[in-house]
Amino acid sequence: MRRHRRRSRRGQSLVEFALVAPLLFLLLGGIFTFGLGVFYQQQLNNAAREAARYASIHSATSQCPTTSWITPALNRLPDDFEFTPYDRCDPPDLRWPVMTAHARSKVFGINSSQVHFAACWSGYWDDDPAAAANHDAPAIAEDDLPNRFEECTIGGVNPRTNSGSIPCPPPLTINGASPGLGDDQASNLAFSNATTTNQVTVYACYEWSPPFLSSFTGGSVTMRAVVTEAMQHQQ
Repeated sequence: MRRHRRRSRRGQSLVEFALVAPLLFLLLGGIFTFGLGVFYQQQLNNAAREAARYASIHSATSQCPTTSWITPALNRLPDDFEFTPYDRCDPPDLRWPVMTAHARSKVFGINSSQVHFAACWSGYWDDDPAAAANHDAPAIAEDDLPNRFEECTIGGVNPRTNSGSIPCPPPLTINGASPGLGDDQASNLAFSNATTTNQVTVYACYEWSPPFLSSFTGGSVTMRAVVTEAMQHQQ
């Protein structure tokens, strides 16, 4: 009888373990996956921040500017600055290779080649018909009235308000026939003698396949990060 009871208890323990083990492993796998996801999202946020910072300090007056589709308003450039109309150092049609390489170099523990970036430039517009250029305007016009702020887009989508609608990898930004018709609403110009008003917004994304939970998440999760920086003047 005692041997029989011992065998019964052992068998009962095995059955109970078999019932509880899947839930335990699922819980542990969920905790591990959640922690890994938080780490990856933090890395993506940092990559977007690095890219936005790089684009903001490599403005129109730098030696290797990260450029938007819009040409800076020439009347707002420094008098002693010689401007090349379309700088090929880090252009939008090549998806800003220098900015992208810099941001990817700051990524740790994630496949940096699978982190994708897009950028666009926002700024104020002066509606005065007599203005030499409407874009790249300061926040306050000469008549002390506020100018109109125009948000940039990526593929027609505002990344600051609707980033979830932007696919990964993001589409190539649109070059309008004239300023204001494409994705960019301002150039990469930063003012040296006034408060900086132009802004650059960087969208970063990464397609992640979570371990253990891929069957519940559909195989992959699109992680996104958006960072905006004010343009910084450089000589």
